[in-house]
Order: sequence, then C-alpha cells, then structure tokens
Amino acid sequence: QVQLVESGGGLVQAGGSLRLSCAASGSILIIYNMGWYRQAPGNRRELVARITRGSSTDYADSVKGRFTISRDNAKNTVFLQMHNMKAEDTAVYYCNADIVADFSGNSPRSDYWGQGTQVTVSS
Repeated sequence: QVQLVESGGGLVQAGGSLRLSCAASGSILIIYNMGWYRQAPGNRRELVARITRGSSTDYADSVKGRFTISRDNAKNTVFLQMHNMKAEDTAVYYCNADIVADFSGNSPRSDYWGQGTQVTVSS
C-alpha cells in the first residue's frame, strides 16, 4: 500500500542545481526517518542525507555544504535541494523512509524505497 515516488531528477550542468522530491502515499500513520541514497554505475548505494521526524539532519561528507535535506511531515514528503553540483553527483537517487503503516488494523514499521530518479551532471 505504501509507495514512495521520487521526482525532480534530470540533467544539470556542473555548478548547477536540482531539487528532488519524494512523496510517500498510502495508509501511512507515521514516518520516522527519511533519507536520500544514491547509486552510481559500478558503485554501491550510499547514503547522501537523512532527516528525522524532528528534522535533525545528517549528510555525507561529499555533499555537506552543497545539499540540503528537508521534509514536510504534513505532506509526507522529503526534499533534497542540491547546489553546486559536481560530476561525481551523477547517480540514481533513491528515497528511503521508515514508515509505520496501517494495514487493516495492523501497524507494521518498515523501510520503504522509491523507484529512483536519475540525476546526471555534465562536466
């Protein structure tokens, strides 16, 4: 029932900006932590940024000062604002969320992933 859908990916020149969005939908009761991960060809999936429900944030060293993660709890949405993008930011970006969902009275807490959105930075 729960789905995460990313949007906002695309092609951008080095030094440019993109804003990613991820909207969670379904029978959601609570979303705890949310995060953005990325995976470049030949690389492992890595954490880019994460944010708690209380909006505490954490960033990979490679994106500190350039990326900002934020969330709108009322809309079950998390954002990743990316500035001063570099070629090494090129990857598929995945949204992740720790969600308590409501399935016919049951309320399991599970990790959910979006389908990914491609971000390509031209050098």
